Amino acid sequence: MWTIQGWVYLAVVLDIYSRKIVGCSIDKYMETPLIKLALNMAISLRQPGEGLLHHSDRGSQYASKTYRKLLTDNGIIFSMSSKGNCWHNAPTERFFSSLKREWVTGNIYPTKESAVHDVNLYITYYNSHRLHTTIGDMTPMEFEKCA
Repeated sequence: MWTIQGWVYLAVVLDIYSRKIVGCSIDKYMETPLIKLALNMAISLRQPGEGLLHHSDRGSQYASKTYRKLLTDNGIIFSMSSKGNCWHNAPTERFFSSLKREWVTGNIYPTKESAVHDVNLYITYYNSHRLHTTIGDMTPMEFEKCA
């Protein structure tokens, strides 16, 4: 996202079952530490068991040795989209599309901090108020309570 102070980048970890954003990180650099922070947040929140499948796109950050080691150290199986196939990562791409369409487009953020604050508001909205057709027109939080 563009701010008057420059770009900020968002990484998220989305639970494909409930569509809930369970990890996120925003920084001025799109590098491995950004996505590691989002994954660590998700691991801390969910405490997944051995064998969880983690899917990502083919970004160099996701293919880095340190990121793959974090996955392996936590018993998480790594899956990556095939080259040029955006459909493999469609739920996460859909989240980013919704964020842009419903919340960010047209906003001019004076500071990086204001962009971070606004994105955090959207993630709260996305998880607790936004209805999702793929989970029976419920919010991710409602869906998880029913599961």
